[in-house]
Amino acid sequence: MISSSAEPAKLTKSAIKRAQRLARIERKRRERVEARAKAKNGDPLTPISPAHQNEVAPEVKPEEVQRPEEPVQPVVAAASVPPVEVVAAPSAPEIKANGITTKPTSQDPLPPSQPPKPVELLEQLVDVPAVPSIPELKEKLLPESVKAATAALVNPSSPQDAERVKKRQNALTRTLWSLIMIGGFIGLLLLGHAYMIILVILCQTLVYREVTALFSLKKAKPETRDVEIHKKDPWSKTLNWYFFAVTNYFLYGESIIYYFKHVVFADANLLPFATNHRIISFTLYTIGFMGFVMSLKKGYLKQQFGLFCWVHMSLLLIVVSSHFIVNNILEGLIWFWVPASLVICNDCFAYIWGITVGRTPLIKLSPKKTVEGFVGAFVSTVIFAVIWGTYFMRFDYMTCTVQDLGVNAFSGMTCKPNPVFVWRVVDLWPPVSACLSTLFGQSVKTISYAPYQIHLLTLACFASLVAPFGGFFASGFKRAFDIKDFGDSIPGHGGMTDRMDCQFLMGVFTYVYYSSLIRVNNVTVGGILQTIVSGLTIEEQLELIDDLRRYLESQGISIS
Repeated sequence: MISSSAEPAKLTKSAIKRAQRLARIERKRRERVEARAKAKNGDPLTPISPAHQNEVAPEVKPEEVQRPEEPVQPVVAAASVPPVEVVAAPSAPEIKANGITTKPTSQDPLPPSQPPKPVELLEQLVDVPAVPSIPELKEKLLPESVKAATAALVNPSSPQDAERVKKRQNALTRTLWSLIMIGGFIGLLLLGHAYMIILVILCQTLVYREVTALFSLKKAKPETRDVEIHKKDPWSKTLNWYFFAVTNYFLYGESIIYYFKHVVFADANLLPFATNHRIISFTLYTIGFMGFVMSLKKGYLKQQFGLFCWVHMSLLLIVVSSHFIVNNILEGLIWFWVPASLVICNDCFAYIWGITVGRTPLIKLSPKKTVEGFVGAFVSTVIFAVIWGTYFMRFDYMTCTVQDLGVNAFSGMTCKPNPVFVWRVVDLWPPVSACLSTLFGQSVKTISYAPYQIHLLTLACFASLVAPFGGFFASGFKRAFDIKDFGDSIPGHGGMTDRMDCQFLMGVFTYVYYSSLIRVNNVTVGGILQTIVSGLTIEEQLELIDDLRRYLESQGISIS
């Protein structure tokens, strides 16, 4: 017998055939025993079959002969073969009526009588050697997997128990890998901005691979008969990754030039790439476009153009979104860490509230989402955002714009904080002050706050009310392709796309919100250097240096 938590072993064809052969042997053995029993009783109604008249019982070892006092053991069906039970027909008894003795014919119903017991039949056949029983043959011939499957058929586990065990295992796996991902996320955060950027690029690469893999280039009918049809376009995957590389070169090149002007424009080797970055990017894209046109084949045109559009939409939704997330990291880790945490928090609380009080379905694309979980997650995320963001805004490492990719959490990074992180004091309205004073038992006339806390409320509302629709979009995408997950790169969570669907939307909103309402456009050394290098000739640059030297000397600063 196997435990109820284990699923029955799947039988092979050879095991099923072996079980069927054993069942046939047992059936023939029973027929022989019944035939001999009827022959000894002299039953005229059931003659011995001609096939069994000259049959000789097989020789067996003495230890394998069944004892007369043991009852005939029932057949245990192996695998999927049902047990065949043959019951010997009792001999027709004589009936006396009015002094006349008659025997019933085969058409007459037999009178109720007690059938002979198996022990009585064995006593009559004590001198006949018996063949080995099915349990003995099964013990000798069947492998362990077949024995386990037979035991599972005799004592099957309930489907509810199996489903419960499966859900428990999935929950444990999901929880374990969630903790691993959170721990790795925090570890990379402490290591510095460069490691977080590498993490984002790795995630976008996995997502791009999973999404583009959904579009398979199927074989089409030839448009003309003189065209050789191949099963797969050999250039499809190459062009996919070529466009991916070119897009990353353009977008991340723009970020490097913008945030590290003081390094790029001061290096003679990097200067040509910085000043001609966009024309280089466009040239690379044009080469890929020409390669795509040259790879077109009759019979595959619809599939190839469909793949071309598929790749460009994937680049727009995945790579461009990742580019904005990287910009958030360079503007300050807090603009990446806190929004990403809010999405994770909202997802967790939506699940908790949903399984606790969820009753009303929210959207058909995600049947497990409930209105109660959606509302409960919104309230929980707003509270969490204020507490979580207020704690991390105290650290310069989280709020400073990156100037050096080599810094980490232990480098002692300092900077002039953005005004949104500076605490302010506001006077309360007298009625409100009176109520708070009565409530707390002391005078409360002012309250301190940071503008960042107000921005946190906006981010929390977006993470709770809008970002989940990125997940709904991904759910509809999976339903369109009849798949459960985008991949299996993360055990218990599916693919990377299943985890990043809401993060992309949240990252784009955070960048747009920050660059529009929060960013302070100060004059930087890198910006001035970019203007000098790209806008002044060599003679004008030398003249500027002389003017700057005279100014510094007039201020009492000597330049050697």
